[in-house]
Amino acid sequence: MLHVTIDSFAYAENPVLKDLDFKIEEGQHISILGESGCGKSTLLQIIYGLLHVEHGSIFWKNQELLGPNFNLVPGEAFIKYLAQDFDLMPFISVADNIGKHLSRRFMQQRQERIDELLEVVDMTVYADQHVKNLSGGQKQRVALARAFAKEPELLLLDEPFSHIDNFRRNALRRKLYAYLKKEGITCITATHDSEEALSFSDEIKMMREGTFIQTDTPEALFENPKDAYVASFFGDINSLEIDDKIELLMPHQILVSESETELKATVINSYFKGSYYLIEAFSDKRAIYFNHNTNLTANSTVFLKTK
Repeated sequence: MLHVTIDSFAYAENPVLKDLDFKIEEGQHISILGESGCGKSTLLQIIYGLLHVEHGSIFWKNQELLGPNFNLVPGEAFIKYLAQDFDLMPFISVADNIGKHLSRRFMQQRQERIDELLEVVDMTVYADQHVKNLSGGQKQRVALARAFAKEPELLLLDEPFSHIDNFRRNALRRKLYAYLKKEGITCITATHDSEEALSFSDEIKMMREGTFIQTDTPEALFENPKDAYVASFFGDINSLEIDDKIELLMPHQILVSESETELKATVINSYFKGSYYLIEAFSDKRAIYFNHNTNLTANSTVFLKTK
């Protein structure tokens, strides 16, 4: 459905994106996961049509998207892009912002659509409020609703929940991504939030310095990260020598052994994580992190094994 090929893209001399070639099928939810400045936002802007690509091409259903050098008004009508700056109209109501691009010829259907979207983003009680009076998180929820008010075929989301409080974020993400799946809307989310990428993606593309270094399902990526950079997005990383080979292990892959093993550690701290404790220990002049179901006493000695 979408085919992106970018040999290189640069604002100045140094390339921001390079060696990208990927396809996304209709209805898929893809997360681009990477640190700030790795090129995620630039890629979304290129796909939407805000930036011109000299060395590459973007195809949508066999139609080439030519970008701002060929379009008087940048952007594509069937794609919606939610940028990090929201671009809302501050002096009109929440409802009018959401309905900005909806036809006024059929006012009842327009209002029903606005009401539906207000419910999706949990902003019904703020429908008549002026946007200028909202918090950052509330503005982001309005921007989300407006992005798919006139249902796009492809939705591009750039850090879509970054301003939303933790207590509301999880419920909103579940509701939003379930809605997009139900409607069959293809979605690409640029994020540095690994929890979001793991929970709501069909596929994760790990980006570093403008290129994809690993692409896989959330489950496969979590269990088999390519290197320490990929693994670091999912928690503290242990680099251990096992059977003369260096292995990257997540805290959940290391267990306390009831019998003696070659891996002996001294407990430094226990951090309560709700359903478990993250244990920080010291072994052979290096820190090691593992999960445990109880608090472990500082300076106690434990033996460890891998799953």
